[in-house]
Amino acid sequence: MILVTGATGLVGSHLLISLLEQNDTVKALYRSKKNIEKVKQVFSYKNQLSLFDKINWVEGDITDIPSLNKAFESITLVYHCAALISFEPKDEEKLRKVNIEGTANIVNCCIDFGIKKLCHVSSIAALGDTKEGETNITEETEWNPEKNHGDYAITKYGAEMEVWRGFQEGLEVVIVNPGVIFGYGFPEQGSSLIFKSLKKGLSFYTKGKTGIIAVEDVVNCMVLLMHKNISGQQYTLVAENSTLDTILFTIADGLKIKRPSIYANRTLTSIAWRLDWFLSKIIGKRRSFTRATATSSHSIDIYDNSKVKAELNYTFKNMTSYLTILSEVYK
Repeated sequence: MILVTGATGLVGSHLLISLLEQNDTVKALYRSKKNIEKVKQVFSYKNQLSLFDKINWVEGDITDIPSLNKAFESITLVYHCAALISFEPKDEEKLRKVNIEGTANIVNCCIDFGIKKLCHVSSIAALGDTKEGETNITEETEWNPEKNHGDYAITKYGAEMEVWRGFQEGLEVVIVNPGVIFGYGFPEQGSSLIFKSLKKGLSFYTKGKTGIIAVEDVVNCMVLLMHKNISGQQYTLVAENSTLDTILFTIADGLKIKRPSIYANRTLTSIAWRLDWFLSKIIGKRRSFTRATATSSHSIDIYDNSKVKAELNYTFKNMTSYLTILSEVYK
């Protein structure tokens, strides 16, 4: 039997479909029953409602060890998709609790229950930092602790350290580092918020560059890597590297709405994150644009996916076509 943590998230829900399509027996970890309905919507969109009732749901939390003991009963493989994604500085403690301590709990349970193999979903945010003169970021690029990383990136890197600890203790592991993941479902979180912001009339854009990927490609690579006789390896999952303005313009065109027309240079974004900080102090508004996101919006990061393409002989979806189709759905 297979355990999926983070089963009520974007990657987890699409992973459930993929596993059930292969007739695997799956146990899915959830914290709130209301989130299960969101998973059901994804199954409906994929015309796989007949598979939904085959899920073995188990209530639990990766930060609650007693609940994990129940979840791990009769499990042989684990896909660890659960994580907290936040760029709000106030969430530093929560990020550490969920991403680092939670992953440590999963690793410990995998060892205690004799799990055959663990697939850990990390992020490109946890990959290394390029040195002067370098352009591409690979799995071998070293993490620079002296660089100013956001709390999310730090905790995802810390989570990877827990997985590598498990590997040193004899656990078979594979780590995947997806770029920005796009896909159907969960319109109020993650990359889906881009569609929502554009529909509300987003006017600003930047020209930073990052790696993007379709959720179906993330899931396919995870499953293929788990089936292969490999362990102690890490793979960057990026379909292509795209500028942020290209992403926004493609989605806006797909939604058939006006493109953002004002270029937000470094000075403007610097003012914006400070204003956002000020409003958070005055009216208690939750941060939506931090110093870290302002910096990343101008960063030119190029992620190398050659390792996973060579390992799996895999061809990723064309993201322009994918975003256009997804925009039609989100109209």
